[in-house]
Amino acid sequence: MNNPTFSRLIFGAWRLADIPAEANTDSVAQKVFMSLEHGISTFDHADIYGNYCCEELFGDAVKKHKIPRNKMQLITKCGIKLVSPQRPEHGLKTYDTSREHIIRSVEQSLKNLKTDFVDLLLIHRPDPLMNPDEVADTFNALQQQGKVLHFGVSNFTTHQVRLLQSRLKAPLVTNQIEFSLLHTVPMYNGQLDQCLELNMKPMAWSPLAGGRLFTHSDDRSRNIRSCLETLAKKYRVEHAETIAYAWLMRHPAQILPVLGTGKEERLKAAVAALTVQLEHEDWFHLLKAAVGHDVP
Repeated sequence: MNNPTFSRLIFGAWRLADIPAEANTDSVAQKVFMSLEHGISTFDHADIYGNYCCEELFGDAVKKHKIPRNKMQLITKCGIKLVSPQRPEHGLKTYDTSREHIIRSVEQSLKNLKTDFVDLLLIHRPDPLMNPDEVADTFNALQQQGKVLHFGVSNFTTHQVRLLQSRLKAPLVTNQIEFSLLHTVPMYNGQLDQCLELNMKPMAWSPLAGGRLFTHSDDRSRNIRSCLETLAKKYRVEHAETIAYAWLMRHPAQILPVLGTGKEERLKAAVAALTVQLEHEDWFHLLKAAVGHDVP
């Protein structure tokens, strides 16, 4: 199986249904076309997004507007069971990585997304009852059937990645983790080091800390914003968030930020980061602002 190719920035679909006036096929299709025009061709889903409705909304939009499947790479996740009117059989929020659940989730995602395959399937959260042999056998079967091209994980610790990888025939291609200037833990807990070790390109969810980077009024957030604004002027970019994305992508692990917006101005701000190569000391200025002190 060839190595997967994803766009350097990824459109996160988890908020597609957040605004009722935009939760329709025409609005979603407009966001997809807009993303493709800006070179963002990878779309990140999960079965649970939008209370189990975002995948179908996206799939209906793609079908209605005849958006070519070969122009996109589709990611989805499974393994979380939410208590929801859409899943009345769920009596409690749990994790489930059984063969039965993974296969059922994939089949439903394929139906929702109006596609014969997904480019990448992730286990959404570590499951304390995960049987790695069962997951590996399920992954292998789905890949042989052509329903999933590649596999990865999300929010896994390094030892959880190592355990699952030890059972798989094909390599895991990513660990999708929380990473931002307000959440630098992956640089110190081994997650980014492991991605480099295993040639996995990590995906960063909440790369702007869910917007808190620009809304919180605590000293740490203000210090980071001040540094971002100073560097935005130096690098002649319009938006400070461009520098925040550039900081993430400067890391040698080749982090792929998952964007949480469908607004064109903010997409453009993210895309602008692709042309910004932060100087060494500037990167460390931001690290100092993020952790509150010089490196030891």
